[in-house]
Order: sequence, then C-alpha cells, then structure tokens
Amino acid sequence: MIQSAQVASKFTLFTHHAKTFPDLVTALRNSMLRAGVFRNEKTAEEQVVQVLNFDIHLVKDFRGRRYIERITECIPVEEKNEYTYDHRKEKTIEGKLDKFMDNATIYFSKSTNKELYKYVNILEYHDGTYVLTNPISEHNIREMRNNMDDSDIDSFDAFLERNWGIKMEKYEGGDEEDEDIFNAPTGKKETKRGRKPKAVK
Repeated sequence: MIQSAQVASKFTLFTHHAKTFPDLVTALRNSMLRAGVFRNEKTAEEQVVQVLNFDIHLVKDFRGRRYIERITECIPVEEKNEYTYDHRKEKTIEGKLDKFMDNATIYFSKSTNKELYKYVNILEYHDGTYVLTNPISEHNIREMRNNMDDSDIDSFDAFLERNWGIKMEKYEGGDEEDEDIFNAPTGKKETKRGRKPKAVK
C-alpha cells in the first residue's frame, strides 16, 4: 500500500484499526520492516509519513453507533540546518569549544530524537457536533485545490475563509501557468513566479 501510494497514484484509501495516530504510524512502519522492504526503522517511518495525509478515525460506542471521532492531518517535518559557525568569531579556545559543544548537542539531538512528523486534528466530534480545531496545512490545501473543478474550488475557498480566515487569491489574466497564492491571516503571500498578485473580486 505504501509503495503504490508513492508512485502513479492520485490518492490511496485503506483501513486500519490503530487507536491513535502515532499507533497507526508505528504499526505501518513495523509492517514494512516485517515485510523486509526496509531494515532501518527511521527510513521506514519516513516513507510512511510521506504517504499519510489524513487519518479519518471512526469509532463505535457502546450503543452501537458508528461515527467519525476525528480527522487528523499528518505533516512531515522538514530537516532544518540549525548549526552555527559562530566558533569562527570566538577569540579564545574556551569560546570555540563552547560553540563546538552547542553544535554537537544539536547533532546528537537530531540523531537520537529525530522528529519525523507532527499531527494535528482538523476536526473533532464533541457533544453531538463537529468542531473545527486546526486549519489544514498550506501544502495540503494546495494539493486539494489542484484536484477540484472550479465550482468546488469556489466552495472550498469560501469554507477556508469562513472558518479559518484563509483567503485564496488568483492571478488575473487567464495564463495557464499562473498559480494560486496562499494568503494566510498573517498576510503571507507566496508565488514561484515572483509576480505581484492581484485579488479576484
């Protein structure tokens, strides 16, 4: 399932009986190790979290009712270079040694406690109603919009703005290469083409 989801798949659906999201990742990782696809736990886990976008968790209560308890998004953690070169500015061997130890601490923390993913609940069931708890990540919003027709995009954009204050803007001009811009409540705007965006009214 993991391998097929990585190549030539628009999307992949599967079921699992894990009780929590970390349990789901661990179970899939262990299955890949048992199958002999990977030998290293971290490598196997990296492959799993690259595939898991959303977990829709269903429960059955003691009355026999089945319902969606939560929808969880998996967000892979990108590796960041947090090392410094401040030792070059130090004049004393003690100062250089302190800076070296700082970098060594970062290195060993990354090696032993590497965080491969984080997860957030997008929607939760509380007291008979569904509550939106966290916004969908920018990456998944873009991917979702790329697979919608125009009417669905309009409805989805209205949903994003109404519930999370996220406004999606488009370039004017009808150029097929134009890209949508993610405009979060912070006012952040991004584009790969470097052109000034124009809001569609």
